[in-house]
Amino acid sequence: MTLPNILIVEDEQKLARVLQLELGYEGYQTMIANNGNDALVNIKAQSWDLILLDILLPQLSGLEVLRRVRNKDKTTPIILLTARDEVHDKVSGLDLGANDYITKPFQIEEVLARIRVHLRNMSVQPSEQLSVGDLSANIQTREVTREGQSVELTPREFDLLIYLMKNENQVLQRDQLIEHVWGYDYVGDTNVVDVYIRYLRQKIDTPFATSYIHTVRGVGYSLKDKKL
Repeated sequence: MTLPNILIVEDEQKLARVLQLELGYEGYQTMIANNGNDALVNIKAQSWDLILLDILLPQLSGLEVLRRVRNKDKTTPIILLTARDEVHDKVSGLDLGANDYITKPFQIEEVLARIRVHLRNMSVQPSEQLSVGDLSANIQTREVTREGQSVELTPREFDLLIYLMKNENQVLQRDQLIEHVWGYDYVGDTNVVDVYIRYLRQKIDTPFATSYIHTVRGVGYSLKDKKL
């Protein structure tokens, strides 16, 4: 059985070494990159089961590394390591496609638990195809089509669409969408939901004759095919 391999991208050498030792004790294979450029080199050189990525890195920031990785790789779990006061960077990282973040200082048990969750999600993830009318989305490849035409979505738009499609015909409140798409510990205005619903509508509804995303005034949003 092949052991999961994890890339640790962290410029604080003592912390990086602690993470490497603890992950090694848990049976993971690891490699350390101490700056953003080295991280990209290692990411391009081989595939990784998970990446721990510090935001504040020399040479190339963690957010820039994340952006470049997500341009080509939509599926590898990436967990950001952030300082306590980097709220803006946390939100930016999630919008760029990070799967999770852990705030420093942290307990190693929390890191290990988050890693287990994301590796488990990857191991059981099916090549699941969701469809509502002529709208289709593949969870594994993150490809979306409408009337056979490819629709390009950002990672956050895709996650929002998938949650709406999985709850087809259900009215979802903004708080529900925040919790399941942005995360239970999201810090920010719930109006972000309205903003991203508008983005989605511009891409999957506006260019076509039928609208799938519907507003339920005073409650939230629902995705349904009214032709049925």
